[in-house]
Amino acid sequence: MAPDGDGRPGPRRSPASATGRRTATPEAVRLPNEVTSFVGRRQAVAAVKHVLSGARLVTLTGVGGVGKSRLALRVAKDLRRAFPDGVWLVELATAWDSSQVAQSVAGALGLGDWTGRDLQELADHLACRQALLVLDNCEHVLAGCCMLANELLSTAPGVRILATSREPLRSTAEHVWPVPPLPVSAVDGPDADTSPRQSEALMLFEERAAALIPGFTLNDGTRAAAARLCQRLDGVPLAIELAAMRLRALSVEQILDRLDDEFRLLTTGYRGASPRHRTLQATMDWSFELCSTAERALWARCSVFAGGFDLQAANRVCSGEGLTEHDVFEGVAGLVDKSMLIRVEGCGRARYRMLESIREYGRQRLSEAGEDALLRRRHRDYYLRLAEESDVDSCGPRQDELVRRLRAEGANFAAALDYSLTEPGEARTGLRMAAALWFYWIACGCLGEGQRWLDRALSLGTTPSGERARALWVAGWIAHLRGDTVASVALHGQSRDLAWRPEDRTTLTRAAFLGDEQLWADNLLRALTLLEQARDRRGVQGYWPAPALLTFALGFPAAELPGEIDSAMAFFSECRVLCESMGERWASSWMAWNIGVTWWAMGDPDKAYEHARDCLRTKAELDDQVGIPCCVELLSWVAAWQSDSRRSVVLFGAAEKMWEPLGRPLLGSEVLLKWSRESQVRSREALGDQAYDNAYQEGARLRRDEIVAYALGERASSSGVTSQPPAAKDEPLLTKRERQVAELVARGLSNKDIAAELVISRRTAEGHVERVLTKLGFSSRTRIAAWIARQKEN
Repeated sequence: MAPDGDGRPGPRRSPASATGRRTATPEAVRLPNEVTSFVGRRQAVAAVKHVLSGARLVTLTGVGGVGKSRLALRVAKDLRRAFPDGVWLVELATAWDSSQVAQSVAGALGLGDWTGRDLQELADHLACRQALLVLDNCEHVLAGCCMLANELLSTAPGVRILATSREPLRSTAEHVWPVPPLPVSAVDGPDADTSPRQSEALMLFEERAAALIPGFTLNDGTRAAAARLCQRLDGVPLAIELAAMRLRALSVEQILDRLDDEFRLLTTGYRGASPRHRTLQATMDWSFELCSTAERALWARCSVFAGGFDLQAANRVCSGEGLTEHDVFEGVAGLVDKSMLIRVEGCGRARYRMLESIREYGRQRLSEAGEDALLRRRHRDYYLRLAEESDVDSCGPRQDELVRRLRAEGANFAAALDYSLTEPGEARTGLRMAAALWFYWIACGCLGEGQRWLDRALSLGTTPSGERARALWVAGWIAHLRGDTVASVALHGQSRDLAWRPEDRTTLTRAAFLGDEQLWADNLLRALTLLEQARDRRGVQGYWPAPALLTFALGFPAAELPGEIDSAMAFFSECRVLCESMGERWASSWMAWNIGVTWWAMGDPDKAYEHARDCLRTKAELDDQVGIPCCVELLSWVAAWQSDSRRSVVLFGAAEKMWEPLGRPLLGSEVLLKWSRESQVRSREALGDQAYDNAYQEGARLRRDEIVAYALGERASSSGVTSQPPAAKDEPLLTKRERQVAELVARGLSNKDIAAELVISRRTAEGHVERVLTKLGFSSRTRIAAWIARQKEN
């Protein structure tokens, strides 16, 4: 990435530029909005941008609270136009170990669950992209970040990495840029600053104070004390912001006096720590002491949560042992007021999270109080209960809310499972919890993560039990959904054998009738009989268990039952009516998909299209990451049959990309895969190799929301992609020069490159590009490339 004329890094042509393929739009920026103003750091921002123009891996290092993350985000936002394939924030604070770094990157890029996949695949995905990855909070996963960086830098020449860490990654390609504290002007002595302009540290203090106390400004009577306070805090932004918050209760002089006392105590207690760490620790200690007794206890206890929590979780986990539920409520409110907790919205209720430095301080205090083991156990018990409630509620009418809740608590489920599988004597509970989370693993598309936890739990909880039988059953379903038929049959066989134990008749019913391996052992007529028997047992049991609906919905496509399609159609229709009577939507949508596939097998693509669209709408609302590509595949077949070959291939390319993090496409069904191949052969013959490849790549570049909008024939909100291209007669005419510019854009050239190619000024080139976008009614360069491709095809 070479600097442009204004000194900022400009885009560098990647291998994708030569082919005209673009993988994302300039709007593909995944950075959070700043909730507070960015104060100072102008020189630091310029310096980091300059370093990043020459180095492909830059790590911002420094103590906690010095502002590494804020600086990285500001630099990334300033550079977003230099990376046409996106600027992406990868938050690593909740990663448990180095093995989760690639998963975190995949999640930030919208690639879904990457558990167990090769790092090389992720590098290949980024190989032809010009993108900037911001890896935030790397210090606890240094090895994983270093491996990721080395792989990406060697495979993806257009990718650059901006990392934040308390220490370097130790990569040979790394350029380390230490982030200094904010500069603080001296207020007395020979180095005293007599200029009227305030230092950046003082500016930050005043601005944060004004946000808390309307009308607050520093005056001649308070400026010197505030400057001394910033000096005593060494210009560390987090410490300054925490100090500013105390102005609601104390004067600047009182804060400075109290801080002096804390410094003396800290110097004695932490002589071996670095000066920077002592300063931040002093701020934390001081903030802790300013909390009430209940707030201090709650701060420490809330540190057991991972990722975030709500008030209900805080009440269940943190109350008791001296804290009532009212204390917890008041304590949460007090900690939010003191910014020890950050309030965020989620799942229709307020949620709270801690900055990592604040959480780590709380963990230390919790350990000192001797409550660590007790609180971790309470945390596990609460999320075990939540997992089992989700199991019971998974067939109710509020599945969309349940999906959002489960996703929000993913990090806490992982922490609870980790406790169960590392604490002696808790392995059986871990099995119970991993199995209870089946709806989270499957409906939320976390197949790889679910498989990993179940494998780990099954390797530890080897004693025959109902928990083990059910965990084997769930693991078999996950293997089935990932297209691993051999493993699925084996796991369900083990579950069935274990369930034959006479003392466990409930599990016997589930395994023998609902998880029977006949579903995948070339005996589908037998499977249908077993499912019908299980359905008939519903009246005896008095309820319809969620796992039964899962089996009926996903057991097999009816098309694999030659001569039995009518019976299977009736069976699925009956099950769908039952789902609708319960207000259930997830399994019902799978029934709709099965019915659509059955209509396809019966030679009625129009009815298949109706059911596939109906299913896709529900799948999109529930964000079912397995169901969406299934629907898109079926719609692709219908488009091929209707001779809409280009649309078929775009949908196929989109579905293939969505399958990558999940497993084998179409659940590994050979019949479905055969129909998919036949559809693509038909489309390739109609389009020709080049047009086919172009359409496939267009589909592979779409984001999930764009895919759904395209498949449903609706305009996507973000990119304007439609299901059908505009008619040629409606497209505005371009001048000869504008047509030249459009073709160069389609080849992947930047404005700077276009100017060089046509021997015109960069400003003139920018004007041409803007006019092309306006005339064509497009919002991105990617759509210009697609328009040029259609013109050549016609």
